[in-house]
Amino acid sequence: MKYTVIIPARYASTRLPGKPLRDIAGSTMIQRVYQQAQLSSASRVIVATDDPRIVHAVDSFGGEVVMTSPDHVSGTDRLEEVARQCGLAEDDIVVNVQGDEPLIPPQVIDQVAANLAANTEAGVATLSEPITEVEVFVNPNVVKVVSAHDGRALYFSRAPIPWPRDQFGETPVALPVSGDRAGGSYFQRHIGIYAYRVALLHRFVSWPVAPLESLESLEQLRFMYQGIKIHVAPACRDVPGGVDTEEDLQFVIQHIKKADV
Repeated sequence: MKYTVIIPARYASTRLPGKPLRDIAGSTMIQRVYQQAQLSSASRVIVATDDPRIVHAVDSFGGEVVMTSPDHVSGTDRLEEVARQCGLAEDDIVVNVQGDEPLIPPQVIDQVAANLAANTEAGVATLSEPITEVEVFVNPNVVKVVSAHDGRALYFSRAPIPWPRDQFGETPVALPVSGDRAGGSYFQRHIGIYAYRVALLHRFVSWPVAPLESLESLEQLRFMYQGIKIHVAPACRDVPGGVDTEEDLQFVIQHIKKADV
């Protein structure tokens, strides 16, 4: 199975300016993400950016980079432009790896691509992991997903879903121990890695922003609003969170320094 990884990388960030070029133990963040993607089975890894500073940084370490429009409102729009510029075929699979996840395991990149290839009725594939702490469950910055027995996503939300009414009442205390398919937890954090077919990316950019997408600020809801099936599976490896703050950055730096010892 052949597939392409595209890594959207924007220089602007309200919480961590210049995030893709921040130093992580001697390498920029975008280089760390690129190197992790290269460890996967992807036939091609491309950085998509709208900033010449990132173009220069990727060129300097020998990576492939495509300059895109600065007017895109989402990473998915940026992916679609890269697919067009690079002439990717309609049935090619593209995996969106976030540009702020320097610790992403290459195994999950392969997993999400393989899941889309195996589930021909799905338009999108993505991953999740169990939530075990109430604080994470109620955090609106953590996106939750509920899925059916066959892995079909039923809904994504920043709200705590599903809500265990009898155990919680009005005040969350502790998540009840429960499971659904394959012994997993009912309470799942969505991991923001996606696999798409190029033809669907071309359709996505023609659709208006969906009401639910606008309400939750979750672009995957545009696919669901249009009736596109999203396949969700438990990630085969633990996936550390991305880098959004200076605290996150320092955690990644210390993690990499310990791993190099």
